[in-house]
Amino acid sequence: MTLLPQSEELRRNMVDSQLRTSGVNAPWIIAAMLATPREAFVADASSAVYMDRSFPLGGGRMLNPPLAAGQMLMVAEPKTNDRVLLIGAATGYLTALLGKRVASLTAVEETTELADSFAASLPNVQLLRSAHNEGAPEHAPFDLIIIDGAIDELPQAIADQLVDGGRIVAGITDGPVTRLASSVKRGNHLALRPVADMEIAALPGFARAKEFVF
Repeated sequence: MTLLPQSEELRRNMVDSQLRTSGVNAPWIIAAMLATPREAFVADASSAVYMDRSFPLGGGRMLNPPLAAGQMLMVAEPKTNDRVLLIGAATGYLTALLGKRVASLTAVEETTELADSFAASLPNVQLLRSAHNEGAPEHAPFDLIIIDGAIDELPQAIADQLVDGGRIVAGITDGPVTRLASSVKRGNHLALRPVADMEIAALPGFARAKEFVF
């Protein structure tokens, strides 16, 4: 793992200028993001990884901006005894933040190159190399599902893996706009509702099915 010489300062500036000013102030999130160097999860370490924008991971995938990661965790409100599913784990940045908080974390990544570079080594974390839109049915049910990316629609197969009363947080696309969204499952009802507009990179595997017009 190659760290930037100014890594600690960059993390502190990221927290002070991007997170705290936007309402991301939960002590555990601040502590996790101060302790976790973002450059450890990208191929080419650069101070640009701390800027308020997505950072390329290769193959068209992106590491979401720091604010998106912090806001996802704020909205999700993970509890220490939660069983969590994280979809779109990429190289493991959000996994590293979340894995320090919850009892059990199953991380799903479908891109082989990113899974091979997965850098979140925690005893309560299990990485599955499988399709994003399938989730992890063999490990369900989950108390919390986080989709680390923007999706067009939520497959029923993913909704079925959440317990009644469980929470889900994801990015959603609405034309050119991406939004952070969340929902609580009530019986069989689960509908993602927007929380705030923000930059969240698209996640493969959740494209809306094309409608045929006759």
